[in-house]
Amino acid sequence: MGRNLSLKVKSNREELDNITEAIEGLGLEEVWPSELLYRVNLVIEELVLNIMDHGHEADDTESEIDITLTSGPESVTIEISDDGVEFDPVNDAPVPDIEAPIQDRSIGGLGVHFARTLMDEFTYRREDGRNHLTLVTHRTA
Repeated sequence: MGRNLSLKVKSNREELDNITEAIEGLGLEEVWPSELLYRVNLVIEELVLNIMDHGHEADDTESEIDITLTSGPESVTIEISDDGVEFDPVNDAPVPDIEAPIQDRSIGGLGVHFARTLMDEFTYRREDGRNHLTLVTHRTA
């Protein structure tokens, strides 16, 4: 076990199916439990959607997002980088009120919450004009 997957995708929602398909292929090859595959897919989709929706100008679908997954024997490491607006989701994203009644909750805001709660590590850095997220999840939850 131990394989890397590197993707470079446009900041365009049409890329989501390609991302999911590639992750599922890696999970199949690496014999990930279904729960691990679900967590990795969900977190990547949510974070990439945030980048696509909030990280660039509305008409900028040419910016690229780099996604790298490293599947090791004990954990999966996810690295996502983009050249969008500087934003540190680890420290600056609002914490959603998940205790509030559904009708009182704001729409959105759960992507970073999922990353915080479903991953074992979640770090951010800004380097060379790019946002860099690194997430690690253990193969067994």
